[in-house]
Amino acid sequence: MIRVERLSKKYLISHRQRDRHPTIKDVLTSSVRTLGNALRRPFSKPPDPGMEELWALKDVSFEVHQGDRIGIIGRNGAGKSTLLKILSRITEPTEGRVSIRGRVASLLEVGTGFHPELTGRENIYLNGAIHGMSKSEIERKFDDIVTFSEVEKFLDTPVKRYSSGMYVRLAFAVAAHLEPEILIVDEVLAVGDAQFQKKCLGKMGEATEEGRTVLFVSHNMRSIANLTQRCIWLEGGRVAADGDTDWVINQYMERLSASIPGEGWADLSGRERLPILTGRKARLQWVRILNSKGEQVGTFLEGQPITVELGFRIMERVADLQFGCSVKAIDGNVELFTVPSPEFVQVLEPGDYSVKVDLTPNHLRKGDYLLALKLFADGQRQDTISQVVRLTIQPYLLPDDNPAYLHDWVAGHLRFDYNWRPIESNRVSQVELPSQGCGRSQ
Repeated sequence: MIRVERLSKKYLISHRQRDRHPTIKDVLTSSVRTLGNALRRPFSKPPDPGMEELWALKDVSFEVHQGDRIGIIGRNGAGKSTLLKILSRITEPTEGRVSIRGRVASLLEVGTGFHPELTGRENIYLNGAIHGMSKSEIERKFDDIVTFSEVEKFLDTPVKRYSSGMYVRLAFAVAAHLEPEILIVDEVLAVGDAQFQKKCLGKMGEATEEGRTVLFVSHNMRSIANLTQRCIWLEGGRVAADGDTDWVINQYMERLSASIPGEGWADLSGRERLPILTGRKARLQWVRILNSKGEQVGTFLEGQPITVELGFRIMERVADLQFGCSVKAIDGNVELFTVPSPEFVQVLEPGDYSVKVDLTPNHLRKGDYLLALKLFADGQRQDTISQVVRLTIQPYLLPDDNPAYLHDWVAGHLRFDYNWRPIESNRVSQVELPSQGCGRSQ
């Protein structure tokens, strides 16, 4: 169904500082210069010191057969979305070639293929036409699309007034009911609520059972493992691994675990934030994990108390602060527990501060975990970082002392103190049961 051969995609990144208000003269001069460079390109192309080449993909090759369920994983910036855009014919590759057989339905970004001024009803017809559906085919599936999207009340409302979740529900409903030979879905499903995500995964599962091909990009390793039987791991624009899903996920998680700071310290000042969280009143700066002696460590024995210290910066005067510290499984998908702080009703002027939280008692079983942090100021979320620092828990007893929670067959992340009582002999009293004879009625 899909053959990708030595696929590469290059982008040019400009490091020149542009004028905020260019004049008509600047625009005309730039256009003439660009035309001149294009005419000279066959003869000479001197390097431009103000431009940097970025290879989003480099020498990517693989094949996809009918009915394959393939997961594509990797960190942010690994090239996953670029690959899907090329497969969806949204952008062209710089090198290599792609051969696709069959109709492709793609769901890559919120609102892709939607016109903001048109209503939901009108966009269903528009989006279906873009994906190659005839009007009669759209009308035949219209009711199913609306029911699946759960936007009946807003069907005649312009989609520019939709929330991101409503956008995704409607877009996925159209894409899922196209009955395409190839369905391509990006991490965009993460915008929807948990119930709708479950319904979408079920719909994709139905598509694979019907012999359709599915390419699914997600950071949720559990969804990848449940839905796909093959996985492609992209790292730095190249294929790092391609094979059985469980094997590839294990390789990826080992690399991810090794890359996350694990010495009890992480500098958060340079971490990327969501655009909606930039330029606010407060920001997380660093995190430290301390033992009972106040020493910075990243490894604890089972049961040892853990202290997390957060450093943060106040940019504008605030009167109310609140924090959240969560412990997650190493894959970052399962949140084990969260310890929210009380509201610190305290006026803080711009400056650097810190706060500590004691995780006592420590109920974590042996294994690796991740810390996630949130910061609120004056009732508004200021900062969120999902994978801050790695925390390692080791068994606290010697090998000779081996209670049940250290056994390999015991599942789960949390340990609780318990006491099994001795087996007792119970006397079962003889209770005379009512007769259940089969005599004939007189």
